[in-house]
Amino acid sequence: MSNTIGKIFTFTSFGESHGKGIGGIIDGCPAGIELDEAFVQKELDRRKPGQSSIATPRKEDDKVEFLSGIFEGKTTGTPIAFVIWNQNQHSADYDHLKEIYRPSHADYTYQQKYGIRDHRGGGRSSARETAARVVAGAVAKLALKQQGIEIKAFTSQVGHIAMTQTIETADLSLIENNIVRCPQPEVAGKMIEYINELKKEGDSIGGVISCVIKGVPLGLGEPVFDKLQARLAFSMLSINASHGFDYGRGFEGVSLKGSEMNDSFVKDGDKVSTKTNNSGGIQGGISNGQDIYFRVLFKPVATISKKQDTVDIHANEVELEARGRHDPCVLPRAVPIVEAMTAITLLDLYLTKN
Repeated sequence: MSNTIGKIFTFTSFGESHGKGIGGIIDGCPAGIELDEAFVQKELDRRKPGQSSIATPRKEDDKVEFLSGIFEGKTTGTPIAFVIWNQNQHSADYDHLKEIYRPSHADYTYQQKYGIRDHRGGGRSSARETAARVVAGAVAKLALKQQGIEIKAFTSQVGHIAMTQTIETADLSLIENNIVRCPQPEVAGKMIEYINELKKEGDSIGGVISCVIKGVPLGLGEPVFDKLQARLAFSMLSINASHGFDYGRGFEGVSLKGSEMNDSFVKDGDKVSTKTNNSGGIQGGISNGQDIYFRVLFKPVATISKKQDTVDIHANEVELEARGRHDPCVLPRAVPIVEAMTAITLLDLYLTKN
């Protein structure tokens, strides 16, 4: 069950980085959703490797092939199965890792837990698995779009370089205008320059992805253990290299007084609204009708070409100089993954409510 997420809208992924392919099965998707395959492919193209100078040079078309659950362009309510065939594996690049544990990877923990591991790019622990999530997320996005719900994620910080604009002031239409997916152009330029510098040095860097959800209806989230923010955090922290999550004012709120943090209720026509949105659209674990916004922290990519000290499977100390094709910064390609996991989570909660 660790490969399945959701309660009503469920998604199970399968496959490894250097296996024949990756894919998934979506169950519980409402019938009658127009499945725009061009949209799904566009979402995959945003995540695929080799798309820019700051991404891994591995070349994969990442063409999705739907096998079931769709008839005459619409979902039928039955399981949707799909596959993405791997085409550009360079498995020989990882031969030197058969007996070496890479620092900060899953090599050691997988070996100890299962007694076996796929050393070719990390196998199941590779971020290649997230391509299947993007397909499921795209299907969920299409269903949510019918309810007027829109999800936008973007790179808001790379290393020490952070946006000065907020989610409220940034022009989110500019997200796809640069390869780092930051909607503040002058900051995006600095981010790209910094990533390229670290790439030349054989190093990597992490950062923050921010996400905003608009059009969320009142009442999503199920107390006590299925609070909306808890489900979002669970989904976000399942993404490779994610190391933190906060929502609303988040950790910034520790320096605020209650009088500064509280969102006062106000009358908005014949409805109730809030004067501020420090809660990030969630109160008591339930959506309050305001925009939901959160941040996900990503650590630097663990695979770097600089020499590092480690041990082999016999506990002998060795020096590792990794080979292969890797991202110097995961954030640009993680943006569509954050959106996908958000969509999967929201649709599941929406169907629970309805």
